[in-house]
Amino acid sequence: MTPHEATATQDTGTNGSGSGSPSDSAGPAQKPSWAGVASLSVGVFALVMAEFLPASLLSRVAADLGVTEGVAGQSVAITAIVAAISGITIPVVLSRMDRRHLMLILSALAVVSDVLVAIAPTYPILLAARVLLGIAIGGFWALAISITARLVPASKLGLGLTIVNVGVTLATVAAVPLGTLLGEIWGWRAVFALAAGVGIIAMVIQFFALPSILAGPSSGFRPLIQTLRSRMVLLCLFTMALMGAGHFAGFTYIRPAATEVGGLAPEQLAVLLLVYGLGIVGGNLIAGPLADRTLRIATLIFPLILGLAMIAFADMGGSSVLLLIAAALWGAGFGALPTVISTWLARAEPARLESIGGLQTGVFQVAIALGAFIGGLLVDGAGVQTAFVLGGLASILGAIILGAVKPPKLA
Repeated sequence: MTPHEATATQDTGTNGSGSGSPSDSAGPAQKPSWAGVASLSVGVFALVMAEFLPASLLSRVAADLGVTEGVAGQSVAITAIVAAISGITIPVVLSRMDRRHLMLILSALAVVSDVLVAIAPTYPILLAARVLLGIAIGGFWALAISITARLVPASKLGLGLTIVNVGVTLATVAAVPLGTLLGEIWGWRAVFALAAGVGIIAMVIQFFALPSILAGPSSGFRPLIQTLRSRMVLLCLFTMALMGAGHFAGFTYIRPAATEVGGLAPEQLAVLLLVYGLGIVGGNLIAGPLADRTLRIATLIFPLILGLAMIAFADMGGSSVLLLIAAALWGAGFGALPTVISTWLARAEPARLESIGGLQTGVFQVAIALGAFIGGLLVDGAGVQTAFVLGGLASILGAIILGAVKPPKLA
């Protein structure tokens, strides 16, 4: 969910599938709380940091636990699989639970996960710990959108979502590269201990800042089923899964690609991830205005950039400058993708924000799992370059499919 999705949702009355505004479907009136919104941003920061740390510490985790890098990468896949399930089911199964209490429980699960990973003596225990993180990520993401809609005035929903998404940007640009650098100095276990500390801080902030939030009338299975009846939504979710899986087939194994194929020293990986993160920021800034102006072009161009950059990344051995350029373009393409997809989904189903949030979270996490799993098989069987090339081609195919369809318009 992005500010542009919020704007699209506010500007749309009916679109053949429902009516109303995000606040209408979110639930009872709630006193505005910008501090509560900021606490969600901190929570997102902690979750995103924990979710993607294995990608930057992969080689060290694999060596310490006695598994291959492809097997170690499945720790990302298992987290995503569980997150996909919890993202769809938690808002439905726990539809009557106070959202404040639920978010605190999810944040606590993330902290427990990070602690268990930090002390895990074997790979199966590490996987079990990552299951807990998957539960936390899926539920937190699925609820964050609708909770934000309850905590800010309707006219300020875009700003509220922007604040929440700052957590993603900061984690991508700063936390993960910093984790890579600290992993070289302290070791990977200490980095996960640090992630647990960040999670505790996030939980404390939420405890004091997040108000009680009663569940809304849109919770339950019926709105979810109604949303799934939209062919436009299904098409968009399918292409998002295709492009997301392609991305994570490469990104999960960016460390061996950068060091073994690209020739970067381990300490240089933090710089590469920083450049990649800055590319994400740039992609987000460009994608919003372009998607508002011409969604079809945005739908086509950014996934194409993503796919082509991944393919180029796999063939940049010996040139660190070109490798950094490819990483920046890769980040820009992927950074724009959530904005474009969210705008599309918001226009297709403007009245079912909570259902869209759950489905988008679930499908995206499935894409992460598929990408990490298939990428791991390719890395172990055919080499990391093959994983990057096929991942790039998957993104290009998704761009062609979605770009060939006329996108939904604002009513």
